[in-house]
Amino acid sequence: MAEETAELREVIKQAKVVLWDFDGPICQLFAGHSAERVATELVEWLESRGLHGLVTEDERKSLNPQVILAAVDRRHPDSDLVAELEERLTREELRAASSARPTIYADPLIRTWTAVGARLAVTTNNSPKVVRAYLNGRDLLPCFAPHIYGRTQDLNHLKPNPHCLNRALNATGTAPSEALMIGDSSFDYVAAHRARVPFVGYARNEDKERELRAAGAMVVVRSLDVIQSMVKSRP
Repeated sequence: MAEETAELREVIKQAKVVLWDFDGPICQLFAGHSAERVATELVEWLESRGLHGLVTEDERKSLNPQVILAAVDRRHPDSDLVAELEERLTREELRAASSARPTIYADPLIRTWTAVGARLAVTTNNSPKVVRAYLNGRDLLPCFAPHIYGRTQDLNHLKPNPHCLNRALNATGTAPSEALMIGDSSFDYVAAHRARVPFVGYARNEDKERELRAAGAMVVVRSLDVIQSMVKSRP
């Protein structure tokens, strides 16, 4: 534990740019607008068009709209169908943003990190429109803008592909070793590892912590308050 704390302190000390995943570390996007219901409705929309076979039973059971979108893209890449499905998901995410719940300590940590001179970026598989809407609603957009890198219609670029992380590094002129990513999924960890960016996992429960550690994450916090305290005391 002492070694993990020391490593956390070191990566915070070296971080000139902090790359945040959105849904999880910053907020619970679907706290008031069920992700499971969104996934079900996407599947029902596909079925209404006679496309029953595009999503496997396991993919349906995931009840994850991102999984449904990725599955359709694998079978019909770069198609109008994928573009329309992505637009439908973006509309649902925008509805969810209005009732999203802030992650505990996320808002003060974002403001503190900005106040001590770090640059912040969002690197997410959600739509950048959704991220901007949520951050603007909490007066946090100036802490990140213009560095918000999210889902495009090229779904091959979604994490675990490090594409959005590399975009953030290139736009800010930052070496990977001078950045830090905070994420809550194995995809976040793998993307950071591929981009050679130090990674800190945020796990809101034991299942998330197991997922992150199984993926290879060496530093995982159960509360952003731990990071907030270190950022405040950073020399």
